[in-house]
Amino acid sequence: MSFPVTIVTPAEGPAGAQQPLELLEAALIRAGLELGRFGDDGRGTERLGTLAHVARSSSAVLYTLQLTVRRSHDRPEEPSDVAAVRAAAEFVQAVRAHNDRVPILLFGEQLTARRIPQSVLSRIDGVINAYEDTPDFLARKIQREVSHYLGQLAPPFFAALMRYANDGAYSWHCPGHSGGTAFLKSPIGTLFHGFFGENLLRADVCNAVEELGQLLDHSGPIADSERLAARTFRADHLYFVTNGTSTSNKIVWNSLVGPGDIVAVDRNCHKSVLHAIVLTGAVPIYLMPTRNRAGTIGPIPRSEFTAAALQAKIDASPLVTDKSKRIRLLALTQSTYDGIIYRADELRRSLDGVVDALHFDEAWLPHAGFHKLYEGMHGVANDRDRTDRTVIYSTQSTHKLLAGLSQASQILVQDTTGGHFDSRVLAQAYRMHTSTSPQYAIIASCDVSAEMMAGRRGHALVEESITEAMEFRRTIIRVGEERDDWWFGVWGPDTPPRTGLPERSEWELTADAPWHGFDQVDDGFTMLDPIKVTLTMPGLTVHGEFSEPGSPSIPGVVLARYLAEHGVVVEKTGLYSLLVLFTIGITKGRWNSLVAELHRFKSAYDGNAEIERLMPAFAAAYPGYARLGLRDLCDALHVTYRDADLAELTTTIYTEPVEQVTLPADAWTAMAAGHVEHVPLEKLAGRTTAVLLTPYPPGIPLLVPGERIGETIVRFLRHEQVLAQRWPGFTGITHGVADDGDHRTVACLLDS
Repeated sequence: MSFPVTIVTPAEGPAGAQQPLELLEAALIRAGLELGRFGDDGRGTERLGTLAHVARSSSAVLYTLQLTVRRSHDRPEEPSDVAAVRAAAEFVQAVRAHNDRVPILLFGEQLTARRIPQSVLSRIDGVINAYEDTPDFLARKIQREVSHYLGQLAPPFFAALMRYANDGAYSWHCPGHSGGTAFLKSPIGTLFHGFFGENLLRADVCNAVEELGQLLDHSGPIADSERLAARTFRADHLYFVTNGTSTSNKIVWNSLVGPGDIVAVDRNCHKSVLHAIVLTGAVPIYLMPTRNRAGTIGPIPRSEFTAAALQAKIDASPLVTDKSKRIRLLALTQSTYDGIIYRADELRRSLDGVVDALHFDEAWLPHAGFHKLYEGMHGVANDRDRTDRTVIYSTQSTHKLLAGLSQASQILVQDTTGGHFDSRVLAQAYRMHTSTSPQYAIIASCDVSAEMMAGRRGHALVEESITEAMEFRRTIIRVGEERDDWWFGVWGPDTPPRTGLPERSEWELTADAPWHGFDQVDDGFTMLDPIKVTLTMPGLTVHGEFSEPGSPSIPGVVLARYLAEHGVVVEKTGLYSLLVLFTIGITKGRWNSLVAELHRFKSAYDGNAEIERLMPAFAAAYPGYARLGLRDLCDALHVTYRDADLAELTTTIYTEPVEQVTLPADAWTAMAAGHVEHVPLEKLAGRTTAVLLTPYPPGIPLLVPGERIGETIVRFLRHEQVLAQRWPGFTGITHGVADDGDHRTVACLLDS
């Protein structure tokens, strides 16, 4: 690993003698340290980006501060000295914003506390004066700082895993590849070994390695890392999970909910929450979000969360037998797929004592606790007022927007003032759902992604994501102002195209704001996360109005296909929109490349370029489109959408009232016992589904096992079948619908 000692030579201040610095550099090289050099002579965003790199990639930073050499300290400071000290202070502040632990040392002549302000001295690790010691001694001092910094860089579990993998011990336990050796006994295995590398395979070990601790028991270095992560995320308890937030959700539910318990659930929740309802035998009541006609999921109204409204849902439920029973758990998607976030602090207060537990599914929001933009908008924060009776849970996907490997997740818990959380029960549920052979690389990525967010580092990383997202948004808007024929846009508030961070108030949803298109919005209750960017195309407004035939109309699936073939894969595709995520890994180069591809797509559309030339791989897979022009394709697909009024149909299927016939768990029991029949689409209306019906995109369940299938849903499923036949390659799929090529069927409960 390369972590150089970075020597910074600022432009401010007199040049000074270079010989002492050259002698020190030679001594550092003799000590075996790698050197990097940085001339700090700029301002603005480009300089800040370089400083961030210096802060993150250096093992130490040596800042040369050249002041006027004088015999008397009573003489007034020269203007050049004032400028040099000010530049040093700005540099230290910028580096500390990105890394609060990297050693920073000042190097110069006659550097004393009288000439260096306390604001600088309090944030550095030492001062080195030339000529006071030999260069080799100074090099050893710097080497000691480097060793200490690098030695404590890795958090406990990752440090232990590296020590074990580098130890060279023979493996006599599973996995059977024995540190990768087995792969080298086969040509294809050798190819596999070369692709993934020695370190990953040496670190793929069995839970019998005691010095690494136990994930199932939360012991050893794993427990140490979980405790550190809990401090970082401001939780009372934090548990790493290696099977994704789908499993985190099920662990939380299985620790709280049993057969017959009433649960209140966001109707547009992730399917893992609905799976948890099936697994636990819970009785669900649902909180209904609004939607706009472009297919964007909006907020659940504030009124749905009142005790009276929840009791009314219980009273109206045909599945609840004891109407006086308390709600065991309320689960809320925070944030939605499209970036809508609720004021969590308000919900914690208003629901305290109304429900036994409050579960925020924050798969898309692990970053919120690290920036003031999201203050009060995330579930767990033990530096805020505690609830009296309701335990707060958050489940987060650290692999989605932070730096975890796929399936890296974590459970956060904040206990009540009275201590209602029982960690022993959660431990049993954890063991029920967690593999006894966890992937240690995923555990390490949970560990490392949490450590990356500790201190000032988390704030800096999240602020970079917000900044890059805002710059992308402003670029799309600016191009539209400069080009009359530009038709890409971004969904969000009409904020002025200024520079800097967004104002929180501008991103809060209000009833009078026309941009969101939601029918019902409560002021001051929700906001849009600016890092989840919905790129919009012409063809459909948020109010469901289709463009007239012949005007520019770009179905989202066409642009998504084009971008995928040109190296840009988006998160979600809407009818006339794409969702792109500005995670902590997004760079200027990436989003500028996306902007460039949008320009190229528009040129191809304007020129009606043939699909075969524009997307050769797609044309090879679907040769029927090869000679078709891009504009002709978009126009024809748009007419299909418009004629079917697909905007209204895809909204209504999620907003129409649903009839609950039987418990989800009972429907699944019938399915497992074979007491179902597979009903063709034309005979589905009025039948009770035994499976989840989940259209992709967007991947939000439409019906839950045990619910009646209505005419509108049948119409949607039949239209989906027609689209698949007419437009192969440009349609989605509904999980739960079986397709044998000639017929599509859904497993339904037998009619009694």
